[in-house]
Amino acid sequence: MTAGAGERALPVELYRDPIYDGATDPVVVVAPEGWWMFYTQRRATHPDPGPGVAWVHGSRIGVARSGDGVSWRYAGTLEPDAAGMRLAPGAPPRETDRTHWAPEVVFDGASWRMYLTEIDGVPDRWSGHARTIVEYVSADLTAWRRVGPLALSSDRVIDAAVARTPDGRWRLWYKDEAADSVTMAAVSDDLRGWRDEGIAIGGRPHEGPSVFELAGRWWMIVDEWRGMGVHVSDDAVHWRRQGGADDVVLASGAVPGTGHGHHGAPVRVGEDLWYYFFAQPATTPDAGGDGASAEGVDARRCAVYRVRLRVDGDRLVCEAETAH
Repeated sequence: MTAGAGERALPVELYRDPIYDGATDPVVVVAPEGWWMFYTQRRATHPDPGPGVAWVHGSRIGVARSGDGVSWRYAGTLEPDAAGMRLAPGAPPRETDRTHWAPEVVFDGASWRMYLTEIDGVPDRWSGHARTIVEYVSADLTAWRRVGPLALSSDRVIDAAVARTPDGRWRLWYKDEAADSVTMAAVSDDLRGWRDEGIAIGGRPHEGPSVFELAGRWWMIVDEWRGMGVHVSDDAVHWRRQGGADDVVLASGAVPGTGHGHHGAPVRVGEDLWYYFFAQPATTPDAGGDGASAEGVDARRCAVYRVRLRVDGDRLVCEAETAH
């Protein structure tokens, strides 16, 4: 797309899930055989998902493939099996007995690791249901061996982000709903055990942290359900907010439609750092900040977009592409 004089270029819609049109929480990795996207396959168009917020539960992890990071094709879902999960083409079962959310995928130098939020059953409300972050390992991004759940700060943890930080250790950031929905951190020397480091980002409730290095500093983007809050650090341990308390990026008006940017993750390709995220283009005010209370199918539909990240002075800037 091309913006006219005085207009802001908006991100271009890159991907819609062809099964339930609810692609959310995307993470993209680049492997020797091409680009892979893993995402929460919300059941936005399911004909009978159940009452309340059941439509955002009962989800599988959807998988899409690309040769360039722009044109994507659906590859199937990660279906549970005796060992863990395996990529299966086509649609998932109409009825499911568990919920998979918000995959984080990183390469540790030898294998791929996934940190996945899991919930037993298909809850129709937010309260009363434990959430756990579970680790999986894969050699090829298609077959995933279950390692097991991580012992973190509570039994209400979701939305893992993992990176190797300047001190040489690995850190995991996540939302703890039992701690007023702020970002907690844990640290590991070898990815075999994690030690709690407490609150990384407090204040206003948020979710979906993503952490990365750019221009000699570390950055964290979090989803505040009104746009994305940005935090910066010299060591990936001590963080300060970009701008004031209400400063956000990818807010309403900076993304297509009536919504705003939600939970995403970065991928580095050469000198470019791309941030893939989702939005609900036809969301309505009564859907709530996270969009989960949407009643109509159209308001539930989601799409995946990307922006290029760069640093301008002391600020992280999100730039939409002007054309494909």
